[in-house]
Amino acid sequence: MSYFNDDDKNSDFLNNDEVQKSPLQERLEREEKEMQEKRSKKKGSSNGGGKGGYFFSGLVGVIIGALLVWLMLPGLVNQMPGTTSSSTGKNDTTINQVATEVTTDVTSAVDKASGAVVGITNIQEVASGGFWNQQTTEDTATGSGSGVIYKVDGDKAFIVTNNHVIEGAKQLEVTMQDGSKEQAQLVGSDVWTDLAVISISSKDVKTVATFGNSDVLKQGETVIAIGNPLGLEFYGSVTTGVVSGKDRSVPVDLNGDKVADWQQEVLQTDAAINPGNSGGALVNLAGELVGINSMKIAESSVEGLGFSIPINSAIPIIEELEKNGEMKRPTMGISLVDLTDVPAFYQQQTLKLPQDVTTGVVITDVVANSPASKAGVQQYDVIVEMDGEKIETSIDLRKHLYNDKKIGDKLTMKVYRQGKLVEVTLTLTNSDSL
Repeated sequence: MSYFNDDDKNSDFLNNDEVQKSPLQERLEREEKEMQEKRSKKKGSSNGGGKGGYFFSGLVGVIIGALLVWLMLPGLVNQMPGTTSSSTGKNDTTINQVATEVTTDVTSAVDKASGAVVGITNIQEVASGGFWNQQTTEDTATGSGSGVIYKVDGDKAFIVTNNHVIEGAKQLEVTMQDGSKEQAQLVGSDVWTDLAVISISSKDVKTVATFGNSDVLKQGETVIAIGNPLGLEFYGSVTTGVVSGKDRSVPVDLNGDKVADWQQEVLQTDAAINPGNSGGALVNLAGELVGINSMKIAESSVEGLGFSIPINSAIPIIEELEKNGEMKRPTMGISLVDLTDVPAFYQQQTLKLPQDVTTGVVITDVVANSPASKAGVQQYDVIVEMDGEKIETSIDLRKHLYNDKKIGDKLTMKVYRQGKLVEVTLTLTNSDSL
C-alpha cells in the first residue's frame, strides 16, 4: 500500500469545507476579519494624509530655497568673473584710511624756517579822477612781496626784504603766518644790492631765521624757496630745487633806461621763484637762511632760472642798513660812460686813444672838491685800470669800488689822457660830503 497514492485524498480532507468548526473558532475568525477591515480603512486614510503632508513639506522647502537663493544672489553675482559690485550696503561704502605722518629733510627744514617768512604789502598814494572830475588821492596796495624775520631786539623785530618790494611805499603792512597784520617802519634800503630792512613790533613774533653760510653751498645741493608767489593768496608757498650755479653775475637796470647799471652777484637756482617771492627765504636742508630770493629771468624761452642774493653778501648790507639806514659807500666824485658807447670818431678825434684801446670808462664830468678833482682827474680821461685790476665797463668800476674799497681808502688808477697813459692816486670819501 502506497502513501503517495493517497496524497490527493489527504488534500481533499484538509480542504473540505464541510468540516465542522467549533463556536470558538468561528468567533475568532469573525473578530480577525473585523480587525483586518479596520486596518484596511486606517491604512487608506493614512496614505491620503501622507501625500498631503509630503506636498506641504515640499512646498515649504521650495519657498525656503527660493528665499535663500534670493538673499545669496547679489553676493554670488559679485563673485562671478567680469562683474562689479553695485551694493549700497554700509559695509561696502566704508573707506579704510591709513594715517602715516611722513617726515623728510625738506619738511623738517620748512617747519624750522617757514614761521620767519612774512608777507609785505606796499601801500602807495594813488591819484584818481580825471579832467572832468576833481582829482583825489587814496592809499592803495600797489604790490606785495615777502620778507624774512632775522632778529628780535627788545620790542622790535627786524625783517630783511628786497628794495624793489618797499620802493615808493607810503605805508608798509606785514602779514604774519597766522594771518594777523602789523604796521611796519622802513629802517633802511640800498638800491645797488636790492636789499632793505624794515621793523615791526616783536610781541607776536615766534620764529626768527637762522643765518647759514652761502659760501659752503655746493652745486647740486638741495635748496628750498619759501615766499608768497603772486600775492598773499598763496602765502607761505614752498618750492624745492638745487643750487644751479654759484658766483653768478646778472646785469641790473636801476634807472629804467634799459641799460645795465650794475652786476648783481647772485646764486642761481631752479627752485620756482615768481613775482611775490621777492624778499623771501632760500634755505638749505638744515633750515638755515642761505639767500634772499630776488629775481628770475622772465622770458617764454627760459625755464628754471631764479636768483637769490647770497646771505654772506647780504649780511654786511643788512648790518649797515640797520645801523645807519643807508649804505655809506666810497665815491670818487665823477660821472661815467662806457667807452663802447662812444662813437669811433670821437674815440679817435676827441679822446685820441690808441687803436688797440677798445674798452674802458670815460669820465664825462668831475665834481668840484671831490677826491677825483683833488687828485687831478680831468674830464675825458679814460679809466682802464684800478689797483692793478683791468676795468672794461662802468660795472667793473662800481664792483671794485663798492665791493673792494672803503671810505678813506686810497685808490690808484691808470687813465688815458689825450693818448697818453697816466697814473693817479686819490683818497676815497663818503658821497654825503660832496
